[in-house]
Amino acid sequence: MKSAWILLTALLVSQLYAQSPKSNLLVSVSWLADHIKDPQLVLLHVGARDGFDKEHIAGAQFVSLQDISEPRDASSTALILELPTATRFQEAMETRGVSNDSRIVVYCASNNVSTATRVIWTLTYFGMGDRVSLLDGGMAAWRATGHALTAETAPAKRGHFAPNVHPEIFADAKWITEHLHKTGVSVVDSRLADDYAGEQTSRAMPRRGHIPGAASLPIEKFMDDNGKLLESPTLAGLLREAAVKPGTEVVSYCYIGQRATLTWFVARLLGYNARMYDGSWDEWSKRTELPIDTGATKNQ
Repeated sequence: MKSAWILLTALLVSQLYAQSPKSNLLVSVSWLADHIKDPQLVLLHVGARDGFDKEHIAGAQFVSLQDISEPRDASSTALILELPTATRFQEAMETRGVSNDSRIVVYCASNNVSTATRVIWTLTYFGMGDRVSLLDGGMAAWRATGHALTAETAPAKRGHFAPNVHPEIFADAKWITEHLHKTGVSVVDSRLADDYAGEQTSRAMPRRGHIPGAASLPIEKFMDDNGKLLESPTLAGLLREAAVKPGTEVVSYCYIGQRATLTWFVARLLGYNARMYDGSWDEWSKRTELPIDTGATKNQ
């Protein structure tokens, strides 16, 4: 009986995903190949600059996470990775050819797909959520299917982009505190399991543990060995194992607000309302007035 219920649930999720307008969040290599010459397409390459200079998909514009976050120096009070001002983000996007009517595809140069989803989350926050997609498998999938890469670069024609902030995908420490243990909210920790448990690891942090009530779901579980997202019924099962119930709002966090954007992306892909805690453990662990728990996950 239980196996039949699981099968039925997976089928319903699969059908919902197939019909959902959120499904355009993810595009395949074949889709990109068919649309790469579209005049409104803007292709963003996320990775290291030297890697981009060596090879990238033709027509792509380089963007780093530093380009789309608040600048930091020795005296900076900004977090390691923090949303930029609208003006800073507008400049970063316009110089890469982004306009409000652009169709944007973001890809990662390596299997570190959360760098690409951080760009997508930021674009969504500033109003481009219905016009941006992730290239499934990134540059590796493009290469593996026989498509050429190039070292040639050309500056983009400057775009005209007016940011339109969407705070409903953002969470801060105040929002998390006010919604802890509330029915209808599922907090998901996207870090590695040892860090969630509060065990000693190589990562330096002021305090160890996790946000009370959060479930552990490391993002590595979302991907196959080739850096592509697993099928939607499998992704839905992973969220279900992390105590995410149908109809709840998913709120993810991680170390600095990068990994958690992949959890946010997967949740949106499956039709959930989702937020990402931008400060993540970088902020929470420094604020001693905020509560923490330790120990292995107690997912329900």
